[in-house]
Amino acid sequence: MQQKAAAMGMDGVRSNVKVIESARRRLRWPFDGVVRFLGLVFTLVAAVIVGVDNESKIISVTLIKSLPPLHFYASAKWQYMSAFKYFVVSNCIACAYAAVSLVYSFVTRGYENNPSRSLLLITFDLIMVGLLSSADGAAAAIGVIGRAGNSHMHWIKVCGFFEGYCHHFTASLVISIAGSVMFLCLVVLSILNLHKK
Repeated sequence: MQQKAAAMGMDGVRSNVKVIESARRRLRWPFDGVVRFLGLVFTLVAAVIVGVDNESKIISVTLIKSLPPLHFYASAKWQYMSAFKYFVVSNCIACAYAAVSLVYSFVTRGYENNPSRSLLLITFDLIMVGLLSSADGAAAAIGVIGRAGNSHMHWIKVCGFFEGYCHHFTASLVISIAGSVMFLCLVVLSILNLHKK
C-alpha cells in the first residue's frame, strides 16, 4: 500500500514537473516570437524608408561673392553611397532571417528544447547583431559627415540642402538600431534559457 502511494506520489511529482516545463515552454515561445516579429518589422521598415527616400532640387551655390550664384540640379539617393547600400542590404538580410527564424521557432515550439537548436539560433541571432551594428555604424558615420560636414576636408553640409532626406534617414537609422537590439535580446534570452537547463 505504501509502495503504491509512493509510486503515485512520484508520478504526481513527475507529472507536475512536466506541466510546469510545458507551461514554461509555452510562455517562453510567445516572448521569443514577439521579439523576432519586432526585429522583422524594424528591419523591414528601416530598409523601406531608406529604399524609397530620395530628394531632388535645384541648388544655388555662390563661389565668389562678386559673381552670381550657380544653379544646378542635384538629387540625394541611397544608391549614391556604399555605406547606405550596405545599410539597406544588411537590413534586408536581417529581415529575411527574422522571417525564416520566426517560422522555424513557431514550428518547433511544441518540441522539447534542443541545445543544438538553441545554439544554432544563438549563432545566427548574434551574426545579425554584428551585421546590423556594423551597417548602422557605417551609415551613421556618413550621416554625421552629411549633417555636420568636415571643414578640414572642405566637405559641405549636405543635410543643409536635403533636409527631408536626412530626417528620413535618421529615423531609419534609429529604427534599425532598435532592430539590432531585438536580436541582442534574443541572444540574451537564448543564453538564459540554456543556462537554466
